[in-house]
Amino acid sequence: MYAVVGLGNPGEEYAHTRHNAGFMAIDRLAADLSVRYWKTECGSLTAKATIGGEDVVLAKPQSFMNVSGGPVKQVLSTYRLKPDRLIVVHDDLETPAGAVRVKKGGGHAGHNGLRSICDKLCTHDFIRVRCGIGRPPGKMPVAKFVLADVRKRDLEELEAECDEAAQVVDFIVRNGLDKAQRRWS
Repeated sequence: MYAVVGLGNPGEEYAHTRHNAGFMAIDRLAADLSVRYWKTECGSLTAKATIGGEDVVLAKPQSFMNVSGGPVKQVLSTYRLKPDRLIVVHDDLETPAGAVRVKKGGGHAGHNGLRSICDKLCTHDFIRVRCGIGRPPGKMPVAKFVLADVRKRDLEELEAECDEAAQVVDFIVRNGLDKAQRRWS
């Protein structure tokens, strides 16, 4: 079994922000898998599905991004999973907008959601599907950039990227991390 966690912030006011790329990708994956039932457990909205014969639990932590490590740890504990069975989908400033990248391990690069997960799990060794959002324009503060509603033309690009991230998760579960990294590194 895999735990597939999308990072974001709960609430309608954050639904169309760059910081919610993880939630958007999980929603797309759930739609692709015909998921109809979500429940609240482990501080998250969760749903069970199957990808290529492999069971997965989809999760969207309902804490704010900066403290998402607690709910992620609860999901792993509840489903008796080790961090090597965790796939985290998140926004990434260092990846160009529109690009999706896959990696395992590494630092958090200042991403507070990843920092929280690393701190709670006491490891950096989990799979990340990074949705590129690029750097803020000019001197715009990062927090304003990631939490502002995305303009319509940029939202279409972000949605397409999140669709691809959902496909990447499906590919990882079906074909393994090594093949995915060769394709989306």
